[in-house]
Amino acid sequence: MRIAVLSREDNYSTKRLVEVGEARGHTVEVIDTTRCYMAINTMAPEVHYDGKRLPRYDAIVPRIGASITPYGTAVIRQFETIGTYCVNGSAGITASRDKLHAHQVLASKRIGMPTTAFAASPKDTGNLIGLVGTAPLIVKLLESTQGKGVVLAETKKAAESVIDAFRGLRANFLVQQFVKEAAGEDIRCLVIDGKVVASMKRTGAEGDFRSNLHRGGSAKTVRITKEERDTALRAARAFGLGKAGVDLLRSETGPKVLEVNSSPGFEGIEKATGKDIVGMLYDMIEARVKPQPVRRRKG
Repeated sequence: MRIAVLSREDNYSTKRLVEVGEARGHTVEVIDTTRCYMAINTMAPEVHYDGKRLPRYDAIVPRIGASITPYGTAVIRQFETIGTYCVNGSAGITASRDKLHAHQVLASKRIGMPTTAFAASPKDTGNLIGLVGTAPLIVKLLESTQGKGVVLAETKKAAESVIDAFRGLRANFLVQQFVKEAAGEDIRCLVIDGKVVASMKRTGAEGDFRSNLHRGGSAKTVRITKEERDTALRAARAFGLGKAGVDLLRSETGPKVLEVNSSPGFEGIEKATGKDIVGMLYDMIEARVKPQPVRRRKG
């Protein structure tokens, strides 16, 4: 098969996608999403790159960074218009990236999550905090990634100060319940093709309530419960994602979804679990896609 990886980074995940795909006999090309441009018409929609029309791919593996979500999902929509199989669709990526939208999707499917509130007017700050409950509280930018833009407010006064600061920056944010019993730990469940193929427990660096590996956290393999597995699967399904990293907190009232990541990295979870996650992704692609026939020249 001919497969394109939409990625701007030459990191572990991108390299693994190329290495594993080529080892299986596929042609794998890495394409910088921002260098794609599109011909949008009813007769022959096309994607161009560096002055040339891109060939017909059997599958697209999107690895779209948060900073280019609107443009990246537009490129994916163009491939969808052409009829190319995309591991994750544009709609699911768009919904999962906006934390407010994502929590509304989770709520609509009755999927457990921390109590969350959102408001635009400064007059509603007190009411906003009251909807979530007593401090400590989390104040989180809508498009935060890797733990950036996520603040723990220990008191109501601190929460008000953080909210005022974010409003001063004209930033969109939400206020969220802090699950104390999680104790700075969360669980990343890697979902591929409707199955939890691996899970790891992430623990924050000393003194940090955030468990992101990019912020110095550590990870180890963990056995999850049936309820946690079902929650992760329902969350990935809610966004229509073939590949997703679902982050859960263990609370006294059951698992709560923190985030559904449409572009999870492979390095941390492959090293923590020893599993060939990228190989499992190719298993899904190979099961779902029939390669385009190679046209032979008449001679």
